[in-house]
Amino acid sequence: MAYKDNERPLKIFALNSNKPLAEKIAKEVGIPLGKSSVTRFSDGEIQINIEESIRGADVFLIQSTSAPVNDNLMELLIMVDALKRASAHFISVVIPYYGYARQDRKSRSREPITAKLVANMLQRAGVNRVLALDLHAAQIQGFFDIPVDHLMGAPLLADYFLTNHLEEDAVVVSPDHGGVTRARKLAEFLKTPIAIIDKRRPRANVAEVMNIIGNVKGKRAIIIDDMIDTAGTITLASQALIDAGATEVYASCTHPILSGPAIDRIEASPIKKLIVTDSINLPQEKIIERMVQVSVGPLIGDAIERIHNNEPVSPLFNTRFKRSKN
Repeated sequence: MAYKDNERPLKIFALNSNKPLAEKIAKEVGIPLGKSSVTRFSDGEIQINIEESIRGADVFLIQSTSAPVNDNLMELLIMVDALKRASAHFISVVIPYYGYARQDRKSRSREPITAKLVANMLQRAGVNRVLALDLHAAQIQGFFDIPVDHLMGAPLLADYFLTNHLEEDAVVVSPDHGGVTRARKLAEFLKTPIAIIDKRRPRANVAEVMNIIGNVKGKRAIIIDDMIDTAGTITLASQALIDAGATEVYASCTHPILSGPAIDRIEASPIKKLIVTDSINLPQEKIIERMVQVSVGPLIGDAIERIHNNEPVSPLFNTRFKRSKN
């Protein structure tokens, strides 16, 4: 690790949510993961021990708040408190997947805004900076009163499609109106037009496709979303695109939550390939033959080095990302 403007030692720690990704990030940066242990008392309480000195260090702590969401969130909060009490100079949390992000506003009376509550808890615990990946709602950045670097998965997903020459005769499809900006970003990389699925959602995790805005007939449709949870939206959209004349459908997302009936729905759908990142550590039973995983390790590793060396992170937003040192 070559230090430039910042001579403080750099430390990277990982908790339990996604150790494989943390190992890739540390390898990319060129330092080993910090030594720590997470244990539980018989009643489920979490105990964390940091097993090396971090006094005066810039610490990056990697933890996706994916399932089990509350356990992973508590691990994160407790570790931040431990780092603060051990005299870390600066604490940055790297959250590849930010849980509770869908609760970012009040859609009905007397509802909480849980994404804001999580932001408050992280700040009160002692976090100095957040590095996140494809937040469900961009306004979550404003829930924090500390710096937030918001990385995008589109450059990584674009590299897969371009490497495999899938941009020819393609159209990038947003599965709803809220994802148009994300679809437009991928379309800029692939130099393709976009289309939009116009749907209504009668209740949570239930979607009904209504109309397709844009021309998909005779084209390869590439759906992009920030996350796939129960896969209802993505599979309904894929069938609607085939019915509208698309020759084949590829689906992509940054966060493969894949809960409940998701795998069965994807297997039964016309989706040819599902391209996802490793922001969430998937168990073996959720890794299916038509799935392709691209790692966000190089992207996050590069961002960590830039932040530590007081360099801009913005070049990572607009450049096709395929760098890997290893």
